[in-house]
Amino acid sequence: MQWESFYHTAQGSWAYAYNKETLHLRVRTKRDDVEEVVAETGDKYDWDRTYAEYPMTKAASDTMFDYWEGAVKPPFGRVSYGFRLRAGSETLWLTEDGIGNHRPMPTGGYYDFPYIHEIDLNTVPEWAKSAVFYQIVPDRFANGNPGNDPEGTEPWGGQPKLDNMFGGDLQGIIDHLDHLADLGVNAVYLTPVFVSPSNHKYDTVDYRRIDPQLGDNDLMRELVKQCHDRGIRVMLDAVFNHAGEQFPPFQDVLKYGERSQYADWFHIRGFPLEVKDGIPNYDTFGFYGTMPKLNTANPEVKQYLLDVAEYWVKEVEIDGWRLDVANEVDHHFWRDFRKVVKQANPEAYIVGEVWNDSIKWLLGDQFDSVMNYPFSNQVLEFFTASDMDGYTFSNGISALLMRYPQQTNEVIFNLLGSHDTPRVLTRVGEDKRRLKLCVVFLLTYMGTPCIYYGDEVGLTGGADPDCRKCMEWDPERQDRELYDFYKLLIALRREHAALVSGKFRFLQAEQGDRRLVYERIDEAEHFLVWMNNTEETTTLSHPIETDDWRDALSGEEVQPVDGIMHIELEPLGYRILYRELG
Repeated sequence: MQWESFYHTAQGSWAYAYNKETLHLRVRTKRDDVEEVVAETGDKYDWDRTYAEYPMTKAASDTMFDYWEGAVKPPFGRVSYGFRLRAGSETLWLTEDGIGNHRPMPTGGYYDFPYIHEIDLNTVPEWAKSAVFYQIVPDRFANGNPGNDPEGTEPWGGQPKLDNMFGGDLQGIIDHLDHLADLGVNAVYLTPVFVSPSNHKYDTVDYRRIDPQLGDNDLMRELVKQCHDRGIRVMLDAVFNHAGEQFPPFQDVLKYGERSQYADWFHIRGFPLEVKDGIPNYDTFGFYGTMPKLNTANPEVKQYLLDVAEYWVKEVEIDGWRLDVANEVDHHFWRDFRKVVKQANPEAYIVGEVWNDSIKWLLGDQFDSVMNYPFSNQVLEFFTASDMDGYTFSNGISALLMRYPQQTNEVIFNLLGSHDTPRVLTRVGEDKRRLKLCVVFLLTYMGTPCIYYGDEVGLTGGADPDCRKCMEWDPERQDRELYDFYKLLIALRREHAALVSGKFRFLQAEQGDRRLVYERIDEAEHFLVWMNNTEETTTLSHPIETDDWRDALSGEEVQPVDGIMHIELEPLGYRILYRELG
């Protein structure tokens, strides 16, 4: 066994409390190098009487490593532990003190989890596990009240530009809630709705007031109420990294300079404020002088923003916050933000915009989730006409699963596209078959899926601003077959708990082969998903021990032959099988 590949640390996603009775442990080994891993555990105060062994399962693999996982239930909330690893006749022990050929005397030098404190648990909103989100850019969804259209509003359906507006508003969303309910989504995420001069509204002027071109605070209350009446949750977008140029405190600094009472509300490197050669002498989002960065370490700024976060949760009863540019705000702020929001609503869902590995925000003291762009990048590359094979794809997805604790994986915000990326149909070369493969994977994978408005009726578009086209409401111009497909897959996910919280594992994902078989399984149901990511008709075969399988979408019985299931798939086709357990 290759010793230098062994890795474990008693913290982060390697050792964490899943609930108040259960500790999850993970160990890394070289790929295909170790045959068995067992966690040897006991109470540090009485090892002999509490000793227990927990066989670990190979939960995932990537290019270089295997990842083993096990659930430990320490009887007194605390546990010391080491790992016994075997390959052939060789057995090794891994403890905090190192690796050896003999079991060290417990518990000195063993890993230690001192105690599972319920107050320290990384808890996530239970409803988010079964949510299917729908993202809306309000100006582009529906114009329900032409009377509040801003000056210069362009006719619906025109070419989106960086600065044009089309009159979409909150009333338009209310008018089309039946569309969302019929589609089957049970949560909506709205990009910013507060007072702002732009169409995107990521340059906030007043954080406590709905922009008049969208409606008012009372209409937002009505929208939330009508959503809740339909069983739909509502998440708003918070832009706390920066404000807009017209934000009154920033205007005060522009006017009074260093004499302004708000001078320390921003990160300023010189007075007067100016932009020279495209570079402001104050920190901003990117280098946009119209989006000055807020100093969230300033107690006044911090309290102002925390009051805003609390207001919309308590007074308007929104169900969560998506946090823009979350990785550029200090961790102290986010820790206090979580306390305020969770006190207002313990089931509020907090999603940060972080595009990279986000573990330091996802340990239970800051966010519940992040926008999982690494997931969308893997999926979209594999299901386009790229050279990525199933082996590489499964390695990438498996590595993502091992980044975070299980409770985070259960609510990670998975998406295929958003207001910041090209449309998914455009990304896959406008091949609807490839789009369907992406959506099948999204809706049968672990995490909280999100659909970008209009994807379900075939909207296309390149990078911003083209990805922010107006929603198409003319049934003659909608792809109704695609809509029915989305509706069918959403219903399947919502009807089967195994597709929400069941274990995920690749069963077939080979080098040089762009076909896949993977499973989702819990105590009650077992799903097998078969995918042919090639342009040829193919037959995929896999050993099956039982003959009680059905097609999950048609209900048709599907029988193995001599213990082998043979599934014929059309080019870029898929099939979903399931059976009930017990």
